[in-house]
Amino acid sequence: MSPIIVLAPPAPLVLMLALCALAFIQLVGLPLLAALARIAISVPIVAMLALPAAASTGSDLLTTLTPGLLDLAGVVLTALIGLAAVRFQRWTGIQIEARHREALHSAIMSAARVAVARGLTRDVATEFVAAYVHASVPDALKRLSPSAETLDALVRSKLLEVAGH
Repeated sequence: MSPIIVLAPPAPLVLMLALCALAFIQLVGLPLLAALARIAISVPIVAMLALPAAASTGSDLLTTLTPGLLDLAGVVLTALIGLAAVRFQRWTGIQIEARHREALHSAIMSAARVAVARGLTRDVATEFVAAYVHASVPDALKRLSPSAETLDALVRSKLLEVAGH
């Protein structure tokens, strides 16, 4: 029997080459095709806009471009106003939060001084300060919304601070 010679490459090699070709098409071919399509569409549009302007004199060019420039200036001005509004809102929000935080700390310190002056035990003093804070600065608590553990830790730290002095 004579041996059969196979001229076809092995299947894994064919599969590997097919996958490489597909990856090349996906990564290079399609973006290149999309860029060429954008150029093919943009060139006639730019030509239609530029040819009348190029054929006119200087004052006609300015007359032609004025509506577009005014629209562009309006868009830029609107964007700048929006950016300024966002920054102002952030700044005022930070200022309001700082005032609430200061009010909360002040209320905790005031109640802690009273609790230490009365000689209350640690647990009773903690409850007294927490009740005082809830009664005196409810807006700050609502705005900052600290967790119960955070508020308790803050109260205990202020009590230790006042008791140490």
